[in-house]
Amino acid sequence: MRDLVVTENITVDGVIDAAAGWFTVGNDAAADQSDILAELAAHTAACDAVLFGRVTFEEMRGYWPHQDDDETGITDDLNQIQKYVVSGSMTDPQWQNSTILRDLDGVRALKQQPGADIVCTGSIQLVHAMIAAGLVDEYRLFVYPVVLGRGARLFAEGVDLPKLRLTESKQFRSGVMLLRYRLA
Repeated sequence: MRDLVVTENITVDGVIDAAAGWFTVGNDAAADQSDILAELAAHTAACDAVLFGRVTFEEMRGYWPHQDDDETGITDDLNQIQKYVVSGSMTDPQWQNSTILRDLDGVRALKQQPGADIVCTGSIQLVHAMIAAGLVDEYRLFVYPVVLGRGARLFAEGVDLPKLRLTESKQFRSGVMLLRYRLA
């Protein structure tokens, strides 16, 4: 069985909504982010599939395939890796190596197939549903030294939260921390 890994960029106060502009990895040419990019490359090498909700998938599809000056390698990785989008309405993903899953049963079936990690990033509605359904095996949280006070959070109110154990912590030059948790 494959592990389903949720990877999120998150503020110190638990917000994962990047709309406020606090998330800049790969976009801030002035900052040396080579250590974070190397970590992301290692995570990419350990997975063979990415999973998105429809909104995040459409945002990614609208941006990454059209980048011709990306020096981070993210464009090539995303274009080549097998992508899955959970959507009840999409009929054509319009991005190479993409497959539509209709619901969480499709995610469960994907986890049963042989292969490496499946990584889900962004996709907060899907992540909330997968947490509630007990489908997440690991959380990789890139914690930014930012406090927003409001915005979408990783763990929704009213949901039974999983018991977690810390398996790794790593600090990057920018002050960002990687915290990896598995189910306890």
